[in-house]
Amino acid sequence: MTHPKIDVQDDIFRMPKYIKISRVRKVSKLKTSVVVAGMLLASSLCAAATDATSLSGTGNPKVDALLQQMTLGEKIAMIRGIAEPAATNQGQAGYLQGVPRLGIPPLRLADGPPGILTRTPSPALTATMGLAATFSKSDARKNGEVIAQEARRLGIDVVLEPFVNIDRDVTFRRGYNTYGEDPVLTGAIGAAQINGTQDRGVMAQAKHFVGFDTNAHDVTIGAQALHEVYLAPFADAIKVGVSSIMCSYNKINGAFACGNNAVLNKVLKQEMGFKGFVTSDWGAVHGNDYLKNGLDMEMPGIVPASSPFAGMMNSYFDIASGKQAAMDPKFGVLAALFEGSIPEEPKHPPVKWAAEFPADPDPQNLWNAMNDGTADEAMITRAAGRVLNQMDRFGYLDGVHARARDNAQKAADLRVNAVIQKTSEDSAVLLRNENGALPLKGSDLQSLALIGPGAGQVVAIGKAGERSVGISANQVGPLDAIRKLAANVPGTNITYAVDDDMTGSPIPASLLSHNGKPGLARTVADNTGTTIDPSIDFTTRGGNALPANGNVTWKGTLTVPSAGSYWLYLQILGARGTLFVDGKRVSGTGSMTGALHGDTVHANLDSLLPTTDGLDNVRSAVDLTAGTHEIAVSISGDTSNQPQQVRLNWVTPEVREANHAAAIAAAKQAKTAVVFLWSRGAPAFGLPADQDKLVDDVAAVNPNTIVVLNTSQPIAMPWLDKTRAVVEMWWSGDLGGVATANVLLGKRSPAGRLPFTWANHLEDYAATDPAHPERSGQGVNGKTVFSEGVDVGYRWFDRQKTKPLYAFGYGLSYTSFKYSSLTVRNVKDGGIDIGVDIRNTGPVAGDEVPQVYLGAPQEAPEGAQFPVRALVAFDRITLKPGEHKRVVLHVAPRRLQYWSTKQDGWVTMRDGRQVFVGASSRDLRLSAPLPRG
Repeated sequence: MTHPKIDVQDDIFRMPKYIKISRVRKVSKLKTSVVVAGMLLASSLCAAATDATSLSGTGNPKVDALLQQMTLGEKIAMIRGIAEPAATNQGQAGYLQGVPRLGIPPLRLADGPPGILTRTPSPALTATMGLAATFSKSDARKNGEVIAQEARRLGIDVVLEPFVNIDRDVTFRRGYNTYGEDPVLTGAIGAAQINGTQDRGVMAQAKHFVGFDTNAHDVTIGAQALHEVYLAPFADAIKVGVSSIMCSYNKINGAFACGNNAVLNKVLKQEMGFKGFVTSDWGAVHGNDYLKNGLDMEMPGIVPASSPFAGMMNSYFDIASGKQAAMDPKFGVLAALFEGSIPEEPKHPPVKWAAEFPADPDPQNLWNAMNDGTADEAMITRAAGRVLNQMDRFGYLDGVHARARDNAQKAADLRVNAVIQKTSEDSAVLLRNENGALPLKGSDLQSLALIGPGAGQVVAIGKAGERSVGISANQVGPLDAIRKLAANVPGTNITYAVDDDMTGSPIPASLLSHNGKPGLARTVADNTGTTIDPSIDFTTRGGNALPANGNVTWKGTLTVPSAGSYWLYLQILGARGTLFVDGKRVSGTGSMTGALHGDTVHANLDSLLPTTDGLDNVRSAVDLTAGTHEIAVSISGDTSNQPQQVRLNWVTPEVREANHAAAIAAAKQAKTAVVFLWSRGAPAFGLPADQDKLVDDVAAVNPNTIVVLNTSQPIAMPWLDKTRAVVEMWWSGDLGGVATANVLLGKRSPAGRLPFTWANHLEDYAATDPAHPERSGQGVNGKTVFSEGVDVGYRWFDRQKTKPLYAFGYGLSYTSFKYSSLTVRNVKDGGIDIGVDIRNTGPVAGDEVPQVYLGAPQEAPEGAQFPVRALVAFDRITLKPGEHKRVVLHVAPRRLQYWSTKQDGWVTMRDGRQVFVGASSRDLRLSAPLPRG
């Protein structure tokens, strides 16, 4: 019998020798830590009230010495963002200018998750929901290492990830960024990623604190649910020493999160013992009392007048005197910021987000606050000290800065790709596999049809936004990957039908004219001449890309041969662009001039997939009548300083019909058909466009239909029973095409597990239960109440005795496993160790994910809520055929406790509880009573 070393692997990236980071350890007894924190807070407040310069409560002599030398303005520079000078700006989200005269370097903050978003393309990692589906702390740590590697390469000091909110509501617009619905899974994956990032000298920032788990902007959460569900992942992040935490846009229990004294000072800093700094989400500061209430850093701070966010994200932490400019939300900017929907997705009015950016006709900043006593220099000093403490902890004050470019990046590329590929393979969740339809066999390869755009191109990122944009040169579609792997299989015959062509073809020159003459008229700003172009098709590949930073317009007439719905594609790189038809703007790039992330257009900014030659692909559906229509295309330079590429393509109604017919014909002629489907999260619990019909039509002509999903959250699958197999591959990152091929061909046995419950119906979820409108993102009278308490996700299904389509933690394999010999014993730290033997009883090697659930007590204390069962531990192991291992899973003491609202603290509850071990929340193989302490 062997005892595995779980999740311990050699680091793929070496830690720079000059960085020495100490982990923050929590005091184990909460009441002691609360008392000590309260004493320290009281003493620091007293000291601050008498003399701001005497504050030395950081406990760091170096930082205290710096604070004593700093002017008030220099301290403000450490807690309020500002725009970085254009000469050095990387197009990142935020910037602190530092204090050069004291050797304090600036800080750059960049968005994820996952990966790093700047002006420079960076590898696309497997989506966060896919990472959660690995149930692997090792994979999470490795992803954290890649994030740190990229941050160092791109000059970034603070990465705005992990995203450790709970996927409570499947309609949540940011749900795809989470690690699923369970706090233990979320906390474990998030903490492991933090370790990977911070052990390599880059600060991580956990977000969003707290209650940012739905589309609602005003949420009410009870104390028990708040502590046990929504704060729990942040507690895990604090335990491993996360440097910083981002507060959220929403109101929580009556006050905006970033100015909420109860959650920031009392809960986060005192009760939870957080020693790092709290950063606002961008534009989430709405008053000058936020500093007093626990916020340490305002972002973005001072916004240039040229920014599209000017007037809605101005600074409250500034100390400029005089009347400040009024704050007013801009609905057009909000639409571009939050919606960004593509034609296949329903659009939503941006007015619903206006509550996150309330109007303020007379904003009062810190200058006003210091004059009326709302704030004083001691508060500013204390906040600056928190930031400087973390900078010192990471070596940023030692003259060797994380901004130093990593010259070893090229050597590490293959290792980065290996992490992305392994994560994607590990994330694969096999949902259905009738009669062993997967993996594909030699006979399948002799007559195989791959259908859908996700077969020809890898769905690497799914939805652009606050994440890395990918390296197109590293991306290989599943089709090419399968063909390469099957190259030596005799008689291989693999066909491909796109069905939905997302690149299209150039509009024929014969249909374009100006003033009755062939071609479109091109004009360039500052140039009086006009050039006639037969079509708009200027690319690097074609050798005719336009010079960088031009302002160019094409105008003319499009002759439409027949009425119908046309796909028009404005394809572009190195520029921003807009398309007009009959004087109406029908599409344009999502990049905004002067935006926080810079205004560089990336290849996958505006659609599910870039063009096949790597251009951004702005797709619009336009109903056109037969005859002539005026068209205009305008482009302007972005900040890439690259040659401008632009093309106007289309797909006609006739071509769309022909493509669909070709897909069905290919399926009919093949022995096996694999259909690739996609969603970017809208519509909620469904697939966009006509993809359900595609599966129905394929399955009608081919009984061996297999479906590959590139989605981020559960969807309705009305065609499920017509398929032989379904595998969820998520948004799979740059190497996702290779990973998908390996899973389909059996090179890797799928072992991902669902990080959420997959319901039969949308209304089965607590947040979308029509009987409880107060729980929804819309709420009642603008307020959302998490009235389900601790029963989030699978816990709600257990409480209601509702059968899900697929349970939390579910996932099939190409092999099988047997569980036996369960033991439960107490250990010295107050927790328990769960021992179980697991044997691979199938024909191939594979991974298994043992999960431990704790049942509710037979008699619950009055006023306390216990889930029927709750995940308390998990791991992932690899077993060869016939191999067995004894696995020990530790359950921490906190998992045996509940938050008592009566005692306002944690209470251990052991009596009358059962421990369950199994392969999902509904597949529980073994059980035993929880021993007394």
